[in-house]
Amino acid sequence: MVCCAPGAPLPRPRLTGTPGSRPVQQVARKVVMLENDLERAEERAETGEAKIVELEEELRVVGNNLKSLEVSEEKANQREEAYKEQIKQLTNRMKQAREREEEYEKQITLYTGRLKQASEREAVFEERLKDHAARCRTAEARAEFAERSVQKLQKEVDRLEVALVEARHQQKLLEDEMDTTLKDIQNL
Repeated sequence: MVCCAPGAPLPRPRLTGTPGSRPVQQVARKVVMLENDLERAEERAETGEAKIVELEEELRVVGNNLKSLEVSEEKANQREEAYKEQIKQLTNRMKQAREREEEYEKQITLYTGRLKQASEREAVFEERLKDHAARCRTAEARAEFAERSVQKLQKEVDRLEVALVEARHQQKLLEDEMDTTLKDIQNL
């Protein structure tokens, strides 16, 4: 048996025997069929090897993609953890803000009540102030009236004092005249 290089065409066997012998023809046909099958098998093998190389390249690319995805997944997991921590912190801050808001609302309610009471007291004080202002105006009017009355009375007093001085002077003159007349009557 002669060995051939892969991919090289096989040598044609020589036919021994009579051309009409059937077993030779059958063997020759089988040999031709086997050669055709071999050629097709070699073509399929070459195609398969090319596909294997192609698939190995695809496998390498897929492996690289897988590694990239794993790295991306790790980074995504880290970001997710960071986001969860941020969400937790923000949730705590929001809870604290709500608590402060509730406290402020309580204080606002308290101050609103106090403001209402102060407004009520202010209204009472304004009413008292109006009352005192009215009394003050009345007192001022009475004081002005009293002052005018005092001025009138003072004028009257001044007039009466002048009249009194005049009357005393008249009385003195009359007394002097009476004394003189009495002396004259006694001397008579």
